[in-house]
Amino acid sequence: MKTSRYCKLDAVRGIALLNMIAYHAIWDLVYLYNFKWDWYWSERGYIWQQGICWTFIFLSGFCLPLGKRPVKRGVTVFLGGAVITAVTLAFMPQNRVVFGVLTLIGSCMILAGVFDGGLKRLHPVFGMAVCFLLFCLMRDINEGWIGFEAFHLCELPRGLYANIVTAYFGFPENSFYSTDYFSLFPWLFLFLSGYFLFRYLEKREALGIFEKSVFPPVEWLGRHSLIIYMLHQPIIYLLFELIL
Repeated sequence: MKTSRYCKLDAVRGIALLNMIAYHAIWDLVYLYNFKWDWYWSERGYIWQQGICWTFIFLSGFCLPLGKRPVKRGVTVFLGGAVITAVTLAFMPQNRVVFGVLTLIGSCMILAGVFDGGLKRLHPVFGMAVCFLLFCLMRDINEGWIGFEAFHLCELPRGLYANIVTAYFGFPENSFYSTDYFSLFPWLFLFLSGYFLFRYLEKREALGIFEKSVFPPVEWLGRHSLIIYMLHQPIIYLLFELIL
């Protein structure tokens, strides 16, 4: 595998990061400062939010084979999620983050790193197709259904939705609450879809299309996405406090 930097991947991550910062700024205005913004609740707002999430999670899986020690990196990201959970529980319990996106991505990195040998034995097209199908089928398990968005195949037993442990896997009890919730299922399968797409392109020696730099400032953001993610909400909140 070539070790050169795939700058276009950094650019995609940087663009997703900018979108996420903008979305979270609007969230703060709506929920913390009582701004009335109907567009935020619209279908277009929902599609924007989902597009950001899908991009981050899929790209995280795609980029996993590019780095060394995926388990160690996964533990670092997971601990970043734990810090966010601890801070929000301590200072903003009404807006707490439990099992947020960093917890998810860290978990996915650890699992993919542990089972990397077995995953490599699967044909990448088969792995990608199966994982994306499972993601679509399990998209609504948080709400108690097998199905995708408004398309429901069957209802799941309510006994699965028992406690905080089941919430981590995708089956939250009725009293569970988090302002940023990404359970292991179904999102692990979207992460693995990205992983298998990388393996497919690697096998076809097609990764060179990502090498050319397109916009260095945005690529810089993408290369430092973890620390920016950790800091962006406190900075946004401080700015709003000073301005508003």
